[in-house]
Amino acid sequence: MRVLVSDSLAEEGVRRLESGAEVDVITNLSPEELVKKIKDYDALVIRSGTKVTAEVINAADKLKVIGRAGVGIDNVDVEAATKKGIIVLNAPGGNTISAAEHTIAMMLAVSRNIPQANAALHKGEWNRKKYTGVEFYNKTLGIVGLGRVGAEVATRMKAFGMQILAYDPFVTEAKANQLGIKIAPLEEVLRNSDFITVHTPLTNETRNLIDEDEFKIMRPGVRIVNCARGGIINEAALAKAVAEGKIAGAAIDVFTKEPPTGNPLLEQEKIITTPHLGASTAEAQINVAIAVADQILAISKGGMPSTAINMPAISPETMAVMEPYMKLAEKMGSLAGQLAGKRYETLEITYAGSIAEKDTNPVTISVAKGLLSSVKGGVNFVNALGLLKEGGVKLVQSKTESANGYNNAITLKLHNDGEAISVQGTVYGNKDKRIVQLNNYRVHVPSEGNMVICMIEDKPNIIGPCCVALGESKINIGGMHVGRISEGLPQAMILSVDQAVPEETLDKIRSIPGVLSAKTVKL
Repeated sequence: MRVLVSDSLAEEGVRRLESGAEVDVITNLSPEELVKKIKDYDALVIRSGTKVTAEVINAADKLKVIGRAGVGIDNVDVEAATKKGIIVLNAPGGNTISAAEHTIAMMLAVSRNIPQANAALHKGEWNRKKYTGVEFYNKTLGIVGLGRVGAEVATRMKAFGMQILAYDPFVTEAKANQLGIKIAPLEEVLRNSDFITVHTPLTNETRNLIDEDEFKIMRPGVRIVNCARGGIINEAALAKAVAEGKIAGAAIDVFTKEPPTGNPLLEQEKIITTPHLGASTAEAQINVAIAVADQILAISKGGMPSTAINMPAISPETMAVMEPYMKLAEKMGSLAGQLAGKRYETLEITYAGSIAEKDTNPVTISVAKGLLSSVKGGVNFVNALGLLKEGGVKLVQSKTESANGYNNAITLKLHNDGEAISVQGTVYGNKDKRIVQLNNYRVHVPSEGNMVICMIEDKPNIIGPCCVALGESKINIGGMHVGRISEGLPQAMILSVDQAVPEETLDKIRSIPGVLSAKTVKL
């Protein structure tokens, strides 16, 4: 794998990448230079400086993954990457403590006017009364966004004796109770807080989340901190509110445009600013660099990333249980797609047993990936479901307690014009992955390798000639299974072979009396 590092990255992360990949560190590339360079690389590692636009992504012929050594991914066109099947991942945990501590440092600075007092003293001024501050004790802190950083800030600010009021539509009351925090609507948080800090990602929904109308309902003298993303708070509205005295002060680390040349926030003495330092600690830089490097190396070896933006995150605990079923599901999807050999209208997946109680979304994606890969290239875990939907295939999922007596099983069916192809599989001992049913036939065959699948009449002297035809073509048979519904009805014969079967050999098998159909598949 060739990796381009286009922003400054901690040396520890570069060395980690070099342990398993060919790495080029080329920073300060112009957009035009990046478009030209990206053609040669399988992975791109960035921070906040590089803008990965749709133009860059469309020029990337080999690119498989974009790794952001940090949290935000607003400098990446995730939609364009997803359409092209490129994984976008970040390192959300690596700078959590750093960002939380910087938020608290900014809160302390704005509450005690530290930067202004320092600047005045350096000028020879001694004016203690002018820089009188306020305490945290018995004040209310409003937190907008109770993710990793927001939760860490809340935990630490409780030690100052603050009451914590938080808004986050994705956090349950039970989780908030564990943290000793009260969850409330955004309006209530803004109306009743003495300090407000934001910790949400920048999305269409959170852009200008705090604007002129929100400033109007806040308490007089409130202080505001933003170490998350520029644009969550409307900068012009904030500057105006501070200038008018509605807001006592603000501390801002992030801006809509960086560097923030001509930004109105820089014109207000009561607004403290820092140049996007939230993640700028030695520890955080090393943590995020190594986290991204490890995920890219895992992908290069066929593994799964843990913090991808455009595919489901899978915890190590879930992966330990579900990985064998993901691999089985991909093979089942491939088998069904190869047998169908034509368009299908509906993909139906049923999960049975204890796996049905877990997160089956990664397994569903695996089915779609295997199914689509049987007929087209460029399909991966990022774009599989999107391509399925784009093709007009309806996805139906269900769960049940058991299937055919198996503790855990996956059943998938392809429906088209009243016809259906059904495949069922299970995993024995968390390792042995088997196909156990094909349409109405109970079978027991491996879920990998080359196979010849035949429908034959239920009478003597058919199986032997089929094996002879393979032998004459120097194709070794590694295993055989014959499925039977009842005497006199056609049988399903599955032959596991050591190599691909050429079409002329298949034609020989099809010409044997009693052979109704013969098809080769590769899993």
